[in-house]
Amino acid sequence: MTIYLKHTTFVITNNVNTKMRLEEAIKQKKPFDSELNKAVVNVVFTSNFFMDDMVRNLKEFDINDQHYNVLRILRGAYPGSLCPGEIKQVLLNKRGDLTRLIDKLVKLGYVNRDVNLENRRMVDISINKEGLNLLNTINKKFSKTNKYDNNLSEKEAKKLNALLDKLRG
Repeated sequence: MTIYLKHTTFVITNNVNTKMRLEEAIKQKKPFDSELNKAVVNVVFTSNFFMDDMVRNLKEFDINDQHYNVLRILRGAYPGSLCPGEIKQVLLNKRGDLTRLIDKLVKLGYVNRDVNLENRRMVDISINKEGLNLLNTINKKFSKTNKYDNNLSEKEAKKLNALLDKLRG
């Protein structure tokens, strides 16, 4: 991944020691133009770090981060259903084709796709018991292997969340 900020280019890789400062991790020799520029690069770098870890952990379940996100969204609507447009609105990463994501989840037996009874041109997507069981299994694995739990206190995590909300405007 390459990030351009003002007159500086950063090539970000995730094969780094996680205890390093950002400048060391991305092998940057020049100082950042500002702390805000550094913060933006740090957010992207850290996001990629967590995403790579999540994707690695999801491989054994034959799903990726977007499938996982769809399953979590549908669990939030359970026992109800959502139409694809409602799912798309709240996806964390909108890069993929939602129809293909749902097709795979249907094929794997984790979600149901039904014709909407009130509007036959629409479809309703719902998570089923197999999908709920998969999420429970994944959550147990993530809680056992979560090596980040002790990196921030609850107070620090709350402050970080507030700052990230503020950064997005």
